[in-house]
Amino acid sequence: MFGAVTGARAADLPDLPVLRGGFSEGLAQPTTNWEGFYVGGQAGYGSSDENFSGTNANMLSALLDHNVIQQMDVANWNLGLGKQSQRSSAFGAFAGYNWQYDDVVVGVEASYMHANNFGGSSTASKELVSGAALTDKMFHDVRVDSSAGIAITDLATFRARAGYAWGCFLPYMFGGVALGNANISRSVTVFDAISSTGAAGSFTSLATLSASDVLHNHLVYGYSGGLGVDVRLMAGLFMRAEWEYVRITSVVDTNINTVRVGLGYKF
Repeated sequence: MFGAVTGARAADLPDLPVLRGGFSEGLAQPTTNWEGFYVGGQAGYGSSDENFSGTNANMLSALLDHNVIQQMDVANWNLGLGKQSQRSSAFGAFAGYNWQYDDVVVGVEASYMHANNFGGSSTASKELVSGAALTDKMFHDVRVDSSAGIAITDLATFRARAGYAWGCFLPYMFGGVALGNANISRSVTVFDAISSTGAAGSFTSLATLSASDVLHNHLVYGYSGGLGVDVRLMAGLFMRAEWEYVRITSVVDTNINTVRVGLGYKF
């Protein structure tokens, strides 16, 4: 009799409805529902790398237009405005919307960070005496002082992202466009002195030539990409860890790498 009852119960099991993530899948975790709107706050730390090489070349070329010292190829001098790096902390917010198809999650997101200062500055100087008299029949002692700087205080990225839901985890990758608010300064000063006898004689200073360009709250733009993971904590609350790379293609070529942690809520 007991054997008959046991057999009947076993025969009934396949007819029971089995939910996704139930015992039929062993120890697998049920997938979190990530679809919908979400918002959150974030804090991070990162480094910015600036390449100032060639930054002031066009300014120097315009300054020396039709000047006899162009015969010394001054506009093409390598002034030594090289690369600089600076680190900064930042904080901000993010918001977006997810669509979920089984375990695949795709979405769009806007992310904003306010930094103490992503940027840097560089100064350089070069001096050269002409080896022969120029077309004005004078020898020239030319020195060029150059400087450039950029400071990015606000950075926003607009991305498309794709991830794979695994239990309460959502690892994802993203890519998009980047916009920033920057202060950019550039300056060039040219000192010129002449002599009729060359290095053996005395040089007489001519008028100093200078040019500068200062941009406040200037819009810069570029592109971004990165990786991250969202972790569901309870209900709609989730935690985030993320790395983002941003390339700003402005007057000063700038790369920004940040790591971030955040806390968000999905409605």
